[in-house]
Amino acid sequence: PRPQLCPPPGASKWDIRKKVWDYLEGSGLADFPRPVHHRIPNFKGSHQVGCLIKELNVFNRAQEIKVDPDKPLEGVRLAALQARKTLLVPTPRLRAGLFNKIVPPSGASKEILRICATSQGIKEYSVPVDLDGKAQVDLVVVGSVAVSEKGWRIGKGEGYADMEYAMMVSMGAVQEDTPVITIVHDCQVVDIAEELLGDHDLTVDYILTPTRTIKTDCKRPKPRGIIWHKASYLCERYEMLGKIPILKRLRYREKQAGKNVTLQDEQSDLANATTPAALNEKAMAGNTRPQAATGPARLGQLMLIDSLSPRSEGSGEITTVYVGNIPPSVRVSELKSALREFHATPFRLNWQGAQRRAFLDYRDKATAESAVSSLKGLSLGGNALRVELAKNQRNKGQVEINSQK
Repeated sequence: PRPQLCPPPGASKWDIRKKVWDYLEGSGLADFPRPVHHRIPNFKGSHQVGCLIKELNVFNRAQEIKVDPDKPLEGVRLAALQARKTLLVPTPRLRAGLFNKIVPPSGASKEILRICATSQGIKEYSVPVDLDGKAQVDLVVVGSVAVSEKGWRIGKGEGYADMEYAMMVSMGAVQEDTPVITIVHDCQVVDIAEELLGDHDLTVDYILTPTRTIKTDCKRPKPRGIIWHKASYLCERYEMLGKIPILKRLRYREKQAGKNVTLQDEQSDLANATTPAALNEKAMAGNTRPQAATGPARLGQLMLIDSLSPRSEGSGEITTVYVGNIPPSVRVSELKSALREFHATPFRLNWQGAQRRAFLDYRDKATAESAVSSLKGLSLGGNALRVELAKNQRNKGQVEINSQK
């Protein structure tokens, strides 16, 4: 059957999204949470469609399944738990890591499994899986706003499903032939012009609807990792990089492995050396004290600058972060480099290499807590560092972060 909705020639992704959202709401097909606009839309009967995944061989063969946390995929999550699969669900907006592994209690009843498949269960019955979690995903299930029979997908426009897949590729958690499935209503299967797709856009191999199972035989390659130089798809100039600590750690890890992780925006920013932000970045690279930015700065630049700049307003109580388990081979310059990389540079650093530890001073508790979140899971010299708020906030004979070592 032909798609129910026919986007006009030249329709943009946002045109198609709006057409689908409006149709679901206007036809009475939309289901909680409402309205469906700006979401992966839930539709009436989505739970039953999700449970149909049990009829696919790719599901039955899979042992470890990654399923997005969207409401219309609840039936898929329940099917995975009932089949005793390892279920991985991305953390909301990736702010606390990459995955949550859903672990139902021993002997869980059907009702408990049903709860485990919901957003409530994801919070209550999960353990985090980070970059070093050695995930090996056999099947990926994503939500969609629209999808074509050729397997071309449009999400809600924030880029998280594409980013999650690219991160899994970079981690080695998925392979080129790892199948991708989406669950949608029939009206969401529409014609999508290929020119709307970018290299970072995730395609799908199977589409489940209330009336059909579509095998797309999609030939378009899936993302082969994070395309760092295309900063525009990182949600407009650093924004996603600034909000996702695990993405910053992955970027640092790939840089250490010798990969080019320069963002397009960084290249253009550094070329424009007359701007206050660019001057501060150069100062930071040369270990000299930067000046406070006098003009408006984009989000990523502001995060790089603020922790090194004197505050113009009243500062809060200084808060110290403890960094432990530092290998004897690691130099203070390596720690400084990592702190800059994760936008977690303190205004003072006390390096105690002989004791395999360091203390980082921040101007307020919120900044310190943000640094702890950003540095969680960081490894230097083969050791996973221990990063937490220091228990003792006494003065510790500080050393300036930008002093020469």
